[in-house]
Parts: sequence; structure tokens; C-alpha cells
Amino acid sequence: MNVSTHTPDGWSALRRYTAARVALGRAGGSLPTDEVIRFAIAHAAARDAVHTPLDVESLQRDITHLQMPYLVLATMAADRATYLQQPDLGRTLDGDSRGALAARTEKGADVVLIVADGLSAPAAQRQATPVLAGLVPALWRDGLRIAPLCIVRHARVAVEDEIGAALGAKAAVILLGERPGLGAADSLGAYLVFDPRPGRTDAQRNCVSNIRPGGLSAAEAADTLHYLISEALRRRLSGVMLKDDREKPLVPPANGVLPQ
Repeated sequence: MNVSTHTPDGWSALRRYTAARVALGRAGGSLPTDEVIRFAIAHAAARDAVHTPLDVESLQRDITHLQMPYLVLATMAADRATYLQQPDLGRTLDGDSRGALAARTEKGADVVLIVADGLSAPAAQRQATPVLAGLVPALWRDGLRIAPLCIVRHARVAVEDEIGAALGAKAAVILLGERPGLGAADSLGAYLVFDPRPGRTDAQRNCVSNIRPGGLSAAEAADTLHYLISEALRRRLSGVMLKDDREKPLVPPANGVLPQ
């Protein structure tokens, strides 16, 4: 007679409500084999996301339907290894990119939108275009002037300060891949700053995070960013002084069942 050595966890019913690693059960003093395998797969996906380069050509094709001009820029981090080992280089544009921005004759847009690889190029590849598809038309309907979209290789959040300042934009928003976790390797983050210029701190930015199919949807992210950009321009501030104060209805779980 075959007897299973897998002892289920008493809280296993909670797994219906979260993708987090809870109530995994045990096999003797260890995790069950299937959970060990799932962990290894998630770990490999996270490592791949960090090291995968941004496919700029594919991204250019994806944004064609937005019908807006764009620039392809790069930071001082010449390759992925340098980007990971020397974070400061990802916060500064290289000479060619600075020259490209300086050559732009049209300055003073209301907002500049930036797409960058960050720590997960797959996140930018998959989630940025759907967010832009909802955000850009909303900004146009408001009559706002949008600078050319900037696509940046090997970028950190703070590169938006230099780009926004060079283009004379009132506000800057960067969409870039967040640090992969063991439950989400393709999560996108969006960071808004009013009056972008070198030296801005994280306290002066608003972050909309966990943008992915299993987290915050692209439509919800676009709606939130539209609100925050509008308020930042109206109130002339961003960061800890700017909150999403909209009243939000309580949304029940997709299966309609609340935890007991």
C-alpha cells in the first residue's frame, strides 16, 4: 500500500485568495517536492528577468499605434552587467542621449513619459504599452502637451529627473521593471515627479507599483497615473504631499467569496 508522506497545512484553504507562498505543507521535516520545484522555477524566472535585455525594436513596434514621436536613449551603463554592478551609472544619460535631448527645439511640455527596462525588462516589454494605451489618450483629452516618449536602456528611476529637466517638462513619469520577486518576475512600476531635475529624492516621487495581470491592471494603473499627473500639475507638487484621495468602491473577490 502506498502511503503519501505529504502532510497538508491546516491553512491551505487560504491559498485560494493569494499567490503568496503560504500553507505549503510538509514532507517529513522538509517542503513537499512539488513546492521545491515551484520555488526553483520562480527563482529562475526572477534571475532571467534581471539579466534579459530590453528588446527596443519590439517595443518600438508595439507603441506605433500611439502615434506619438519617441526617442531611444541610453544611460552611462554600457551593458547589463555594468548596470547591475554600478547603480549610479543607470541614473545618468550617456553623451549621445544628452545630445539628442539638447537638440530638441520644442521644450516645455506638461509631461514626459519614459519607458525603461529597470530590473525587469520583461515587465516593461509586456506591461508598459497597455498602460500607455490608456494613459496617453486621457492626457490628450485634457489638452496636455506630451513630450516625445523616451525609451531608455539600462535605466534607474532617477534618470527621469535628467530627461525631464533637459526637455523642460513640468512633470515626468517613468515606467520601468521592478525588482523581480519569487511570485512576480514581470511587475512594472511607475514613478511620477513634478518639476523633474537632478537631485530629486524618492520622497518627492509618487509610485504606482505591481502593475501586471496578477496585480494592478494596466487600465487601473493608467487611471491612477492620469489622476496623479493631473493633480501634480494642478497643485504643483508630487511625492509625500500628493495622495490618491479618490473614493474607491469596495470590490469583492473575483469568485464572489469573502474569507471566513
